[in-house]
Amino acid sequence: MNNEAVKDSNETTRPGPDQEKARPVFVHPIEAIFARILDFYGVAWEYEPRTFPLEWDAQGNVTVAFTPDFYLPQQNLYIELTTLRPKLTLKKNRKMKRIKELYPEINIKIYKRRELRNMMLRFGLVEEAEKIFGTEAQNWDE
Repeated sequence: MNNEAVKDSNETTRPGPDQEKARPVFVHPIEAIFARILDFYGVAWEYEPRTFPLEWDAQGNVTVAFTPDFYLPQQNLYIELTTLRPKLTLKKNRKMKRIKELYPEINIKIYKRRELRNMMLRFGLVEEAEKIFGTEAQNWDE
């Protein structure tokens, strides 16, 4: 893989099954980096396409929900990315467990910050990888 192609990608579209689609506004910088890696490999993806209700009040209103960051339709896989420190991921881990309980047919994978950092280093994204490790990562709002 040409690491510079991923690093310097300024694409405004992403591959889709039948057509090119406009790039969304990402909530977190790591999502844009992940999307560039997917684009480089031609992996079709959707950004936050579905929200999963996890808890309801007595009237049936959703009180807790979870929206995974990406869906990879060719793999039938949802992806959640997190740059939180391990001890701060408890809430997200609980939601992931609840999704698996309520929606066992859903394939979902969480990439934690160490995995994301290692992936970025493999693709030559050293500067970006440094931002998600250590105290600087906590300055990226998630």
